Order: sequence, then structure tokens, then C-alpha cells
Amino acid sequence: MPTTTDTLKTRRDLTVGAKTYSYYSLEAAAAELGDVSRLPFCMKVLLENLLRFEDGNSVTTDDIRAIGAWMKDRRSDREIAYRPARVLLQDFTGVPAVVDLAAMREALTKLGGDPKKINPLSPVDLVIDHSVMVDSFGTPDAFKKNVDMEFERNGERYAFLRWGQSAFDNFRVVPPGTGICHQVNLENLAQVVWTKDEDGKTVAYPDTLVGTDSHTTMVNGLSVLGWGVGGIEAEAAMLGQPVSMLIPEVVGFKLTGAMKEGTTATDLVLTVVQMLRAKGVVGKFVEFYGPGLDHLTLADQATIANMAPEYGATCGIFPVDEETIRYLTFTSRDPERVALVEAYAKAQGMWRDASTPDPIFTDSLELDLGAVEPSLAGPKRPQDRVALSGVSASADKALADMGSGTATPVEGGDYSVEPAHVVIAAITSCTNTSNPSVLVAAGLLAKKAREKGLMTKPWVKTSLAPGSQVVTDYLEAAGLQKELDALGFDLVGYGCTTCIGNSGPLDQPISDAIDKGNISVAAVLSGNRNFEGRVHPMVKLNYLASPPLVVAYALAGSLKVDLLNDPLGTGSDGQPVFLKDIWPTNKEIETVIGDSLTPAMFEARYANVFEGPKEWREIDAGSGMTYLWNDGSTYVQYPPFFEDMKAEPEAIGDVSGARALAILGDSVTTDHISPAGAIKKDSPAGEYLVEHQVRPIEFNSYGSRRGNHQVMMRGTFANIRIKNEMAAGTEGGFTRYMPEGKVMPIYDAAMKYADDGVPLLVFGGKEYGTGSSRDWAAKGTRLLGVKAVIVESFERIHRSNLVGMGVLPLQFKDGTTRQSLKLTGEETFDLSGVAGGITPRMDLQLTIHRPDGSSEQVPLLCRIDTADEVEYYRNGGILHYVLRNLMKAA
Repeated sequence: MPTTTDTLKTRRDLTVGAKTYSYYSLEAAAAELGDVSRLPFCMKVLLENLLRFEDGNSVTTDDIRAIGAWMKDRRSDREIAYRPARVLLQDFTGVPAVVDLAAMREALTKLGGDPKKINPLSPVDLVIDHSVMVDSFGTPDAFKKNVDMEFERNGERYAFLRWGQSAFDNFRVVPPGTGICHQVNLENLAQVVWTKDEDGKTVAYPDTLVGTDSHTTMVNGLSVLGWGVGGIEAEAAMLGQPVSMLIPEVVGFKLTGAMKEGTTATDLVLTVVQMLRAKGVVGKFVEFYGPGLDHLTLADQATIANMAPEYGATCGIFPVDEETIRYLTFTSRDPERVALVEAYAKAQGMWRDASTPDPIFTDSLELDLGAVEPSLAGPKRPQDRVALSGVSASADKALADMGSGTATPVEGGDYSVEPAHVVIAAITSCTNTSNPSVLVAAGLLAKKAREKGLMTKPWVKTSLAPGSQVVTDYLEAAGLQKELDALGFDLVGYGCTTCIGNSGPLDQPISDAIDKGNISVAAVLSGNRNFEGRVHPMVKLNYLASPPLVVAYALAGSLKVDLLNDPLGTGSDGQPVFLKDIWPTNKEIETVIGDSLTPAMFEARYANVFEGPKEWREIDAGSGMTYLWNDGSTYVQYPPFFEDMKAEPEAIGDVSGARALAILGDSVTTDHISPAGAIKKDSPAGEYLVEHQVRPIEFNSYGSRRGNHQVMMRGTFANIRIKNEMAAGTEGGFTRYMPEGKVMPIYDAAMKYADDGVPLLVFGGKEYGTGSSRDWAAKGTRLLGVKAVIVESFERIHRSNLVGMGVLPLQFKDGTTRQSLKLTGEETFDLSGVAGGITPRMDLQLTIHRPDGSSEQVPLLCRIDTADEVEYYRNGGILHYVLRNLMKAA
């Protein structure tokens, strides 16, 4: 921690049991700020952070007073420096983060600095959870086979992470096979109240974090303020750089009533996502409150918090209450820490109970939990909730829009694959596998289905990928794992599989039939992401659902089956079996959980959480302060970001003679920009790997190769479903190279433009950059030579990532769009106003030169929002800024 001045004299002592802690009192601050008791919980966390880090420089008393003033206007335009307590990484984003840190050490050495300065100053936990793929499924040995394949595929990456574990201080790695980072965070790593020894005292303060996965917000359900950032922002936070942010607006979401029989936490969160997307909460905090909280378990709260990225909010947080304490105790946290959490929350006015007055919010909305109905979301956006009764009609509409294809017999089988057939049914993702109620419901539904004589349809690929090993413990204790196994939902791995695109191959005869008939088939998964091209390249309709509904659709085999009115199949007695016949009651679910889930399971599974399996322990990691780069590696390469870097930033000029690399539509996701899934053989990335003697079967995924910029550059804008309006009639990352007008892959065109010395622009519509906190969506954009991205609106994380990579994020103004400007890609462009110096949210000017010789000038809003972001951009990126500051501090 930096030295604080504590100008407001807020430091106090708190005695809990036999220990005395020092803390920064909000009650004491109220003497200067006025009553802060009705500040939202999340704002109290921000206020405490400012009090603790107030130094008269990065945090001033005026910053603190601005939080007090927020109570009057319920919004603020003041920028603050926020310092989270820790950083959480997963391996898809963690590998490039460690690559960047290793490259920064090398760059600092070349600049004459001390490489030891490149070290995390905040605690960092990296959980390896995104690399397991569903190669094997539906058999008792599926888990072992997938683990063996995981270590074979990822040996280079894992050796690199093992090196990082020993080379960097404050850096811990949770090995493969432990669970999904968010569930491990929820069940073990998060403490709600963090402590640190300082000046001979133990200081207590709220547990806060940033994470390189957008679903870091899941831990908001445990009253821990955290959200997703790009890897470049996380690296800066590791190195002591504060998160620069505007004091947020806070939208209150009041929950009343209780859930009715037959509905799940998944149905609830899909409803919340739909409501908040319609409300519009991008860039805002959301806080849940109201009497309905008394009827939610902490796992339910975590389910709602998890999908904050899907409803567009920075976070979706719940205050500390009795349920928080119950959960911490049940998951075997240190009793002293649990006692501290309760005492601290009450001392700081962060405790919620029935007598707590409602906080003051910027805006609010309300939901009666009893109004929630069984739901799915799809076919390609998580906010597009569909009532269970309407899924068949939704699928029909999707087929009409995209084309259905022709039913085709499966070679070697006595059945055909038909349009809307469910070919993937996956119980996966942190959203739901953290919640025992929906997993037990899936197991009970499987048990009842078996008793009726139902079986999974033969064209369905089934999988179960729990978020932690504790899930296996309680499913086995309840006798439900064997029921799931019997329907093909055998354990395939502990990690993020289908939801991240690691669904693995379909059986070849199924794949051949889909290809032959050009059939639009479906996936039903208990995940949080269903964007185009993400789940599986052959699957066009993707619906999010609760785990029991995933099992139900595996039994039905088609989205055209109306689960409320049509039978799932015929039972062993020859009678039709309906969903209502096998749906478990809430009482049955509660009984199983009470009988099967114990605190001892958490204690046993997390006792040696950093040790890992034998395969992990036997990896030869190497050692040394700097990494020995292997030029022949196709997984880990020295990145080009710091090549020829000077001690001082170079002047930034206007852009002239630019061309459009891509003109894209609305809701372009970071998956569209930088896919995580399969690499096609005939893509630029696939051709690169083949040239480097990598067989297609060994391609692995884009996500696993994020340590190699050569692969990732070629994969930028290469999602198989992305549509560039410049190259009408194409799909999958093509553009027209101008002025010739030749259609070619975006990467190839970008390299030709680079040879020509032509700068590039990307245009888009609304909600550009939705989805995952994917730093490579910004890194790849930069490496392709794109100077600015010009759209109607940005999602929060991607906008900041672009700034962090030195790419200008610009917005159209006054209703102007790419369509109203009739952009075709044949134009050239000048961007002026940059050379005079960037200021936050200034206006710039785009001049469009059309082929007929005419020109048009268009004002643009520069979405560099804060003074710190100006510095990041001026330095060519946030990491360059940090490096130069380290040099100056030497």
C-alpha cells in the first residue's frame, strides 16, 4: 500500500475476539462527508478504498468528498484511482499476461532498467481452467482421456506457467483439474474482508479484485466487489497501477417475493439479464436489494452476479448478510476470518438485515421472484430470453432466418439428423455449476427419467464439466452421478468447456450428416455465452438453459419438441413421458442437498489447492529472472509490443489516407473479433500452423495459443460467423483489398496495407465489443495496423482495452451511423484533431473521401474517458506507460 496521509482522521481499531485490527472507518468519515449510511454497499467499498489510499497525490480529499457529493446527484463525472486488493487470472488470458510480463522484463533490461521491478505488487492467483476440451464423452474414462490430452496439448503453455510461478513474486497458480476460476474464487480464494500487516498493525479492508475473465463478477454474490478487465489492465494492476475510473452510477435492483415451484436460479438470471439489458446499464454498477434476498441462497446470488457481463453492468453485487456468514462457515473458511467479516461489515455499515433502510440509487427497477417462469435464452445472445413454452417457435424463426437445411441419414445409424436437432447438451460453465440446487435438480431429473425408461437421443453429445471437485463429491454422495452417467453425462473435466468453445468434435457420422445436409443444428448448454460461432463451428442455434433443462433436451433431442406439451419420449411401459412427470420438486432438491453436501467436502478439496495432479508436479519448469524464448514454439513467442521502444513516447499525429479494414454491424462480440475456439485448416492461422509442422489434429484452440502473436494476429476478425459489409456474401473474416477490390482474408489484406504504408480503420454499429474481457481483441486490432475503431457504441471492457493498446475508440455523434454515411469500403479517410493533443471525450473530425471525388466531414466523440487513459494512449499503451514510469523511478 502507498503511504496514506489519513487527512480525514478515519483510522480506527476493531477488536474481534482476541485480535485487534486497524481499519478506515466510514462512520468517522461521515463527520466530514455527511451521512453516508444510505450509500449503496458498492459505493461504501469504493469510499473505503479512497480513504485507505488517500495520499494527496493519486487520491485526494477532494476525491473522497466527491463520494459524499454523489449522495446528492446520484452520479458524478469525477475520475478516481481505485486499487483492488488482488488480481484473478484464468489461463487463456493468464498466459498472454505472463508473456507480457516476461517481455516487459526483457524490454526493461534493454532500456537499462532492473528486471526485478517487473513483479506483481498485489496478490495474483491464476487458475488453469480453460484448456480442457471435450474430446471424449459419455464413457467412464472420459475424464482421464481428456486430462491426458489436455497435458499433451498444453505442455509448452504449462511449462511456461510453471516458470512464471517460480519467477514472479506474489503469483500463485491453481493447477489444471481443480475447477473454474470463478467457482474456486467463490468457494476458497475470496475472503470478503482482506487483511494486511502494515506498520506493526493488521489492517482490515474489503476484499476486492479485478480479473481477466468477464465473469469475475460471480464473486459479487459473496459481497466481494470485482469485475472483469482485459489482460493489459490486469497486468497494470499487478504492477501497482491503479484502475482509473469515473465514480459510477449505481442502479438498484429490488427483489421481492420468492421463487415458485418448478423454477430455477437459471430462469431467474435469464430474466434479470433481459430486464437489465432493456434498462441499459453498460458502464454502471448494479446492486441487488430488497426482501427477496432473504429467499435466495448465496449460490443463487452468485448465479445472478455471474452474468453481469451479459446484462452489461460492470458488476452485480449483493451486500453482506447472514447468508454470507453461513456460506463462509459452510465452505470451511477460517473461523477467525468469518468472525472478522461479520464484525467489520457491521462496524462499517455494510451489513444488511430486515431493518436496513433501502440505499439511495441513481435509478432502480423491481422484480417479483414469483413472476419468474422456466426460460432459455437464444439462439445467439444471452439477453434474448425465451419462455420454455416459446422455444419451439423461437427455433422455427431462427431456421427461417438462417436456412434449415435438409434432414440427412447418419451413416451406420438408424436415424437422421434434422434441423433444430440438439447435437450438444452440455452441463458446463461457472454460472450454474456453482449452484448445488440446479445440479442436484439435473441429477434427480436424470434418475426419474431412467426410472421411466428414457434414454438420451443417439445424435446428442452429452457432457458434465463441474466448476469444482466438490460437485463430484456431493453428486456421488447423493447417488446421482451414476444416474447422470447412465444418460451420457459422465464427468469430462473440471473447467470451462463448451461455454468457451472447448466442446470438442462431434462424432464423425453426425458431423458428416450435418455437412451433407447443410443442417442448422442446436446446442443447449448451462452456460452464459451463446454467441455465434462460439460453442461449436457446426452449430448455429445455441440456447442457454438450466442443467435440468439441458438433460431434458438431451432426452427430447430437438428444439422442436415443446417440453411443456409434447412428450420427451416413450417410457418402458409404452406410455408417453412428459417433463412434468420427471421434474423434481423443490423439497426433493433441498433434501438431497441437506443430506449430501457437507463442509468437510470443501475442507478436503481445498486443503492442497495449489499442489495439483502428478502430471502438473512433474513438469520441468526451468528457472531464471527472464524467460528463455524458444523461436520454434507455436505456443509462446516473444511479442512485438515493445520492439524499438524509446525511453520517451513519440508524438502522435493525425491519420491520413486511411482505408477501412472492416465495416461491421451491431453486437459485434469479442468472440467475433478474436475467437477462442477451433482453428480452421484453411484459415491464415491454420496455414501458419501447418507451415510450422503442426498437424490439424494438434491445432488446439485460439484460446490456448494466445501466447503466440503470430497465431492471434491471423485469428483477428476470423470468427467463422463474422460478416464484413465490405465483402457482401462472405462470412468468416474476409475483406476487400482496395483499390483493387479483391476479396481476401482480413489478415492478408492488413499485411498488404502495412507493406503499402496505409493506416487502417474499423467501423461498426451498436454494442461493439460485447462479451468476454478479451485483450487479444484489442491486441490483434493493433497488430493489424488499425489506428481507430469508429462505432455507434462500445461495451465497457473492450473500449478500455483498445485504449490500453494505443488504438483510438471513437463514436459517431448525432445519430450518424455507417449506414447513414453509406460506407462501402471504397473510400479513403482522414482523421484530424489528434495531433493537437488528446483530452478526455473531446471531438475529433473524420473526413471521408469518396471514389467520385466528393468529400464529407463527420464529427466523432473520442472515447478516451479519463486523464489516465490520455496518458496510456499518448505512450502507445498502458504497459508502455508503466514501463516508462518504472524507468523514471529507478
